[in-house]
Parts: sequence; C-alpha cells; structure tokens
Amino acid sequence: MSRPPLPLNALRAFEAAARHQNFTRAALELYVSQAALSHQIRSLEERLGVRLFHRLPRGVALTEEGAALYPVLNEAFDRIALGMARFIGGAGREVLTVGVVGTFAAGWLLPRLPDFEAAHPDIELRLQTHNNRIDLAGEGLDLAIRFGDGDWQGQDCTPVLEAPFAPLCAPALARRLQEPRDLARVTLLRSYRVDEWPRWLEAAGVAGVEARGPVCDSSLTLAAAAAAGAGVALLPLPMFEQELAGGRLLQPFPVTVSLGRYWLTRLRSRAEREPARRFRRWLQARGEAESAARSDG
Repeated sequence: MSRPPLPLNALRAFEAAARHQNFTRAALELYVSQAALSHQIRSLEERLGVRLFHRLPRGVALTEEGAALYPVLNEAFDRIALGMARFIGGAGREVLTVGVVGTFAAGWLLPRLPDFEAAHPDIELRLQTHNNRIDLAGEGLDLAIRFGDGDWQGQDCTPVLEAPFAPLCAPALARRLQEPRDLARVTLLRSYRVDEWPRWLEAAGVAGVEARGPVCDSSLTLAAAAAAGAGVALLPLPMFEQELAGGRLLQPFPVTVSLGRYWLTRLRSRAEREPARRFRRWLQARGEAESAARSDG
C-alpha cells in the first residue's frame, strides 16, 4: 500500500513559522504571502487533526503538538540543507538572528565578532539592536542579549558578562571632582532606571545628593552627552573601555556598583538550534574569560 505524499510546502511553512514564532517573518523567508503561509499551516493542521499554533495578538505560540513536531522538522531540514550543500560545492550557512542591546553591541560584541566568524564560518549572524525592550516572538528573533537581573518570564537566560557601573565624564569636568560629594555641584545624567544613581551614591557613602539631569534612553546616548561635557553619566565600565583608554571619558572615583549584568535569552517554548547553541557557548566563554581577567587585574 503506497503512502500519501508528504506535504513538503506545508511542513516547510510550519518549520519556518515555529522557528520565527511569527507568520510574517516566516513568509518573508519563504518568499510567499502571509495568507499563503497561513493557508499551508491550516491545511497541515487539518491533515494531522491537531492545532499546531495558538494565534496571539502579537505573533503565535506553539501548542504542545507543535512543540513536539518542530524539533523533528527543524533537524530534518537542517540535514537536508547540509546534504545539498555537498552537491552545490559550498558549505551551507545557517542564519542566526540576534537582538542586541545597543550598548553591548557597540561596546563589546562588534569588536569581537571577527573571532566568532573565524571559528564558525557556517553561521550567518544577523544583529538587530534595541534599547533593552525586546519581544523575541513578535520580532522573530532566535536570541536576545539584554541587561538586567536575568528574570524574564518564559525565557532561558544565560549570564554573559558582569558590568560594574561607575560615574564617567569629560576630562574638564573630572578635574572639578575631588570627592564623591562634589557631584552635588554638577549635572548628573540619568537613564530610565531611576534607582541607579541612588544605589551608587549609597555605595560611595554620599547622602543628600539628587540626580536631576536629563534622562536618556540608552547608555550610548548618556556616554555621548558625558563626553560632550553635558554632565556625569553612570555607565557600565566594560562597554566603554575604548573611550576610557583614549581619554574621551574619565572615571573620577574608583567606587563601582553592580546594577545587573548582560544575559543571552531565548524563549523556552522554542527548541535551541545548533547555531544558537554554538553562539551561546562562544559568548559565555568570552564573557567568563574577560570577567576573570578583569578580576585578576
């Protein structure tokens, strides 16, 4: 008895949608309309007799049946792609899309990317920057690097890099600061996290000083304002090593405070693909090595 043909287009549509957790991005990848992709997935659901996705206001989420089917298809298509690459004379490249908080991208990741690319030439890394507010499912990302305490609901979080904060400012302003109490006489630039300056001032033993300067939505903007002489910014030191080494910013006081760290996150509902696993291991190893070197130094 012959078997019915496999609905390859529908299976491919489901695999892409499950990987992106987003029908729009899956349709763009497969060069079909979103309506066509949705129709293929509904046809597959009817054929299997199960629902594969929960349709949400923003994006989609796999059902239990979809979560069971996805890794099987993902691995199968990966193996097909690698097998085909042998016949077309080139090594297949896996696309890995990562959302990265802008400060980490500019201050740490980009200078080190050549090392990753040299070690993993078969992975095509695509970066999208953000301001620490990210929707993995809605934006179709495989991974995201963000700053905080590592407590994001529904996500697996891997610590990447510690980032102690300290006041940084332009050299001319630094010459006016002899002790932490002197910060009362200058503008203290702020981020949207209102507890940062109070925590550093407490660590420095300073009372009665209040930060009332302009609020910026990223450390990159704060650093640019500080370098221009607009005030003193509280910044993660490892992200601004080049500015400190070049003298564009100075650290007037040795006191630092831990306000969080950088984490690599992914949705628990999505199986970890091999490119994501390799990027995670590389990122974690580099971060641990540099944190250890900084502690020894």
